[in-house]
Amino acid sequence: MEAKRNLRKNLRKARLDHVAALPESVRGLLFRRPPAPIEALIPAGSVIGLYHPTIGEAPTGGYARFFAEAGHRLALPRFAADGQPMEFALWTDPWGDGDLEVGPYGALQPADDAEGAEPDVLIVPLLGFTASGARLGQGGGHYDRWLADHPGTLAIGLAWDVQELPALPVEAHDRPLAAVVTPQRMFGPFGLVTAR
Repeated sequence: MEAKRNLRKNLRKARLDHVAALPESVRGLLFRRPPAPIEALIPAGSVIGLYHPTIGEAPTGGYARFFAEAGHRLALPRFAADGQPMEFALWTDPWGDGDLEVGPYGALQPADDAEGAEPDVLIVPLLGFTASGARLGQGGGHYDRWLADHPGTLAIGLAWDVQELPALPVEAHDRPLAAVVTPQRMFGPFGLVTAR
């Protein structure tokens, strides 16, 4: 869809411009831990799926360390090869990334020998979102397909405030988020699906 392709291009640029304008000292203070209302949604012992951010994406390192210290197991997406389905595997070193390798899409992912995992809660990257939980991803459909196959998973988006849009073109395969967290606000929970 041409409209989505153009929207993604514009949103990538806006996101990069926004992040580039943030002083490094400010960036280091953001996304340190989930807001209390989000934390309250997550049952003890949940497996938390995160993403290892690429350039411009909201950082997940603070959340990863917070959840690990709270006793949760962490998981990251893993792809066997380009075009293969997204799976998740355990991530044991959110302080140093020593157990990760570069995957087929250029993002860090767990090594081939890392134990597979199925997240109960999934922190999701995005290019754009609405205040009602609609999400626009990179265009590969990996998260939408995974969430469709795992309907009990609590999906929470992390984003910069500049990524909020009044509306998005939503298609039948697009999976909504239960909440979105930005440095300044929290949206949701909406249509909340409780984690297993």
